[in-house]
Amino acid sequence: MFVDGTSDVLPCEMRVLRFARLVCACLLCVFAVLAPAICSAKADTSTVPAHVTEIAPGVFVHTGAHELFTPENAGDISNTGFIIGNEAVAVVDTGGSRAVGLALKAAIRARTSLPIKYVINTHMHPDHVFGNAAFVSDNPEFIGHYKLAHALAARKDQYLQANKPLLGDAFEGVEIIPPARSIEGVAILDLGNRKLRVEAHSTAHTDNDLTVTDEQTATMFMGDLLFSGHVPVVDGSIKGWLALMDRLAAEKISRVVPGHGPPEMPWPDALLAQKRYLDELVTQIRDYIERGVPLSQAAREIGVDEKQAWVLFDDFNARNVSAAFAELEWE
Repeated sequence: MFVDGTSDVLPCEMRVLRFARLVCACLLCVFAVLAPAICSAKADTSTVPAHVTEIAPGVFVHTGAHELFTPENAGDISNTGFIIGNEAVAVVDTGGSRAVGLALKAAIRARTSLPIKYVINTHMHPDHVFGNAAFVSDNPEFIGHYKLAHALAARKDQYLQANKPLLGDAFEGVEIIPPARSIEGVAILDLGNRKLRVEAHSTAHTDNDLTVTDEQTATMFMGDLLFSGHVPVVDGSIKGWLALMDRLAAEKISRVVPGHGPPEMPWPDALLAQKRYLDELVTQIRDYIERGVPLSQAAREIGVDEKQAWVLFDDFNARNVSAAFAELEWE
């Protein structure tokens, strides 16, 4: 009791109440700042993992559909994969949207908590790089061919504008993320007692193709240097591509992962169908050029004997003929 007969209970309660209000206010401020990140993390971890196949110990592949971009497939139209070492994980291509990349990351997290150290893009095409944004929060080193950054910069606006309506809602979160590390020649990446050989190649499917070989299992991720089922797409040099296939055929590897096709294929037989198609285009185009047949006719007629062997033939064959025609007419 105070000397005037009043009680000190009320002032103490008021002080406690004020302190409680202050704590609540601070917590509300903190939550306001962290809520978006918490919700985002929850959304990411709740993503359904992509279906993957373990084609060799520690080597996993997800196969995309033989389709063009649509809202329904969310850009999941190419093969992606990852390799797990003793200390870290490397991702090889990330798919055609952030959603596809998140599903791939969920598949990784279902198998290991090791850090994702590298995200390797085999070339510039959107169905292989649009999923990169899903991995930014893991702070990996993004790796690509030494010409990849320039190629992405040159086509950035085109890729984003053209594919936004094709992907619909799945376009959300898509970013063009260039490599932080560019490979010229060969580089060796170590995942912890597991080394990856990353090799940049001369112009073939594109001017920025690279391959990733897991030395432990002799498994090569070829990106779109190899198509199976899906008709090959020429966006570089058809002559360069054929020459590169001849060189790669001598590689001592056990299996390859195509950019489009099954999870794995035997080597070097995996090349046979693609080589037949590209050889046929070259042979016919040279004949048409020699006879003076115009490109408009050539694009309609060349390669049609191969139509039954490939999915999406009508979407890409005429374009392949046009690209190869422009290259071969200046031989």
